[in-house]
Amino acid sequence: MRPAHRVRQVVNIVNLSTPLGLLLIAAGTRRPGVRRGPDGLLVAGGYRLPLPDAAAFTCGNVILVRSEAAELLDRPRLLRHEGRHATQYAFCLGPFMIVAYLACAGVSMAVCGDHSSYNPFERLAGLADGGYERRPSRTFRRRA
Repeated sequence: MRPAHRVRQVVNIVNLSTPLGLLLIAAGTRRPGVRRGPDGLLVAGGYRLPLPDAAAFTCGNVILVRSEAAELLDRPRLLRHEGRHATQYAFCLGPFMIVAYLACAGVSMAVCGDHSSYNPFERLAGLADGGYERRPSRTFRRRA
C-alpha cells in the first residue's frame, strides 16, 4: 500500500468515519462480511437500508454496496471513484463530510435537478467513473 493510502486509512480511523462505516455494515447488511479492497479500502456487500439510495457509497475507508462485494471489486473505475470519496473523508474531518456532501447535493439539485452533476464531491471523484453523466444547468428566467 502506498504511504498516502496508509495515511488516509489512519486519518479515517481517527476522524471516526471508518468506525461509522463499520457500524453501517453491522446495522445495514444481510450477512456482514467484509472483503479487503485495494489501497486499504474495505468492501461490504448486501447493504439493505433505504438511505442512501445508491448502488455503492463510501463512509471513511468502508465502501458499502447493495450487490455482492465481489461485483464492485470487478469494476475498477467505480472502485477508484469510491476510493476518491475515502480521501475526501480524510480531508473533510470525517463525518462532517456527510453534511457538506448533502449541502452540495442540494445545490446541485437546484442547479440541474440531479444530485451529482454540480456537486464538487462527485465531480472531484470523477462523474463518469461513478456512473454519472453531467447534466446541463437549468436556465432561470425572470418574468417580465
